[in-house]
Amino acid sequence: MSGAADQRFMRLAIALGQRGLGRVWPNPAVGCVLVREGRVLARGWTQPGGRPHAEAMALTGCDARGATAYVSLEPCAHHGKTPPCSQALIDAGVTRVVTALTDPDPRVAGKGHAMLRGAGVEVVEGVEAEAARAANAGFLLRVTAGRPFVTLKLALTLDGRIATGSGESRWITGAQARRMVHLMRARHDAVLVGAGTARADDPDLRVRGLGVAHQPVRVVATQALGLDAGGRLGQSAGAAPVWIAHGPQAPDAARMHWQAAGAELIEVEEAATGLDAGALMQALGARGLTRVFCEGGGALAASLVAADLVDELVIFSAGKLIGEEGRAGLAGLGLVALADAPEFELTGLRALGGDVLHRWRRRRG
Repeated sequence: MSGAADQRFMRLAIALGQRGLGRVWPNPAVGCVLVREGRVLARGWTQPGGRPHAEAMALTGCDARGATAYVSLEPCAHHGKTPPCSQALIDAGVTRVVTALTDPDPRVAGKGHAMLRGAGVEVVEGVEAEAARAANAGFLLRVTAGRPFVTLKLALTLDGRIATGSGESRWITGAQARRMVHLMRARHDAVLVGAGTARADDPDLRVRGLGVAHQPVRVVATQALGLDAGGRLGQSAGAAPVWIAHGPQAPDAARMHWQAAGAELIEVEEAATGLDAGALMQALGARGLTRVFCEGGGALAASLVAADLVDELVIFSAGKLIGEEGRAGLAGLGLVALADAPEFELTGLRALGGDVLHRWRRRRG
């Protein structure tokens, strides 16, 4: 099959895999397309909870003898809760496998490709690798660096304010922007806020209005655990997961209070100004999270930026001006020289009603 056809079918596999974003952690969101003589026989993607895998879904009820399998990540080679997908492809009679990326998980890491080649299956690697890497950036980062991919969302006025001086922030942006935020929540494993936001806004943080059956984990970072479990998060902890990240000195009474409400507590090392951002992300990665959507506030956002932990920046800009008495979207970073400012590159720009959505990726290297 031609290189152009391989690219086209791989792009389809990557797009299918993205249907699982926010629903398959700690596993990758993989897509698989089975093709014979230029015709798609079957499609599959990783199912909620991480299983069945994409290859197993595509193979179900399909005669794949002589087919080419397009898989957005190297098929697994280890026995876990399910048999290896590489062996399933071999047993199904697939004669050619095209992949985008090698799986960095030490249990796989080339073993899937080797198993296929050992059985006489032709293997083509690296097709649409950059697109696949972007789609599964969270999984790859958790495996290689131990932390999830972090998206920081800010809803700002044109002069960079998130609230008036009195703290009023509902609503900076319009209905279309707020609906987009819910869609973004649904595509992440967890939503993260700081203690200040939790106290000021009493947020629920669940996905609403989209008809989705799953909910992201709701995470609050609070050094002293000074939050009332009687708020919306505590009242709904039994309906959707709530994790509370706190410092070692958090009072026992507060811990018991939140545990009784149904929250999971995560003790995290402290830094000079609060919880250590790097330790927080490592703790979330250790629990399997691959994609975290941070919704503020300013102090938490600044700590993540200062620690170079923000991989993507999503800004909703509203056509409003508040002035210097308003609350800044980002707390101080302690910068002296402009050359030290973290840099991001624009990846997307669109209008949403009366607001503007712009997306930025951290510029590295």
